[in-house]
Amino acid sequence: MAQRIATEYVSASLQLTAEEMAGFVRFFEDQHVKHQVRVLDNGNHEMVLEDDAGREEVRLTFERQQDRFVSLLSCRIMHPKLTNAMRKAVAAFRGDAIVNRIYPTYTMTYHYVQGNVRKIVEHKNNEARVIFEFKDTIGQLEAAFRVMVIEHEIEVVQGAIDQLLDLRNQCSDRAQIALIDERLTSYTRQLFMMEA
Repeated sequence: MAQRIATEYVSASLQLTAEEMAGFVRFFEDQHVKHQVRVLDNGNHEMVLEDDAGREEVRLTFERQQDRFVSLLSCRIMHPKLTNAMRKAVAAFRGDAIVNRIYPTYTMTYHYVQGNVRKIVEHKNNEARVIFEFKDTIGQLEAAFRVMVIEHEIEVVQGAIDQLLDLRNQCSDRAQIALIDERLTSYTRQLFMMEA
């Protein structure tokens, strides 16, 4: 298996509540990663993560935005312990990220959405090949089913409108025609809403 040269966070974002922010700090303690946290005057937090030898560091700035701490990050990490801790943090704290794992002859690009890998693309010799892509099969089936149900309901309403129009054409009583017109108006509104 090829030795990874570096991991590059092209873009990453984390949004944490105050409670999750405390958990984020504890998470790196549990991973035995050296870290420092500074609370700035404006309520923002700055967190510096270091590898054991102190040769590499990642600086995360969390801006206070209403009830959340938001961090936007891009960096390159070389050391495995720091790399693994960041990967686990993005997953555990439901981050969004585009991450390049760089190897001597190719690059693997991972797309994270809410902490889950949604797509993996291999880049080699100026070509891209999708290795994995999340497909929400259940969600797609549910959406197709909803469309089918709505289409069936539209057919039922259109049938009712056709019957009312036939009845209206045969009717000569004005009071009866007025009732039919009210029902037609109601069905037409219903049909319009379903087709939207």
